[in-house]
Amino acid sequence: MGEHGLDLGAFREAMARFASGVTVVTTRDQTNRPFGFTASAFASLSLTPPLVAVCLDRGADSYAVFKDATQMAISMLAKGQENVARLFATRGADKFGGAPTIEGEVTKLPLVPGAIAQLECRMHAQLDGGDHVILVGEVLRAASCDADPLVHFRRSYGEFVPLLIPGSAPR
Repeated sequence: MGEHGLDLGAFREAMARFASGVTVVTTRDQTNRPFGFTASAFASLSLTPPLVAVCLDRGADSYAVFKDATQMAISMLAKGQENVARLFATRGADKFGGAPTIEGEVTKLPLVPGAIAQLECRMHAQLDGGDHVILVGEVLRAASCDADPLVHFRRSYGEFVPLLIPGSAPR
């Protein structure tokens, strides 16, 4: 039970029913060593200035590095990149030895090739989010391609299937 009598198991199950995209977020420490994590808690925050938000568990291996980071890069994963999502979600894994990355044009941070979108950001703010920290990035560069997203729902990965509306053309 939570602080206010909330059944935390029921809360966790309810939140697992929110379908979301999957991102890999990266940065580098002061010695230029890359760090990253998988996140489905990601959102566009503002258009002017262009801001995004991503949530990082304070217990994550990379928390201390992101806490001191001045930049971050975000790759929105495409259908078929479940292995990348799982790798970056695995505590203690050799994330950068096990998955190919490319260098960002502005931040020089690692990005996932083939991702449906890539964002390079300056760290704008870090906000308290309970057992998570909310990393707010100001987008310096954005790129995207025409591919289908990787979707996370009920602790599983899947794909987006558009509804066919009568009279509309399929993609």
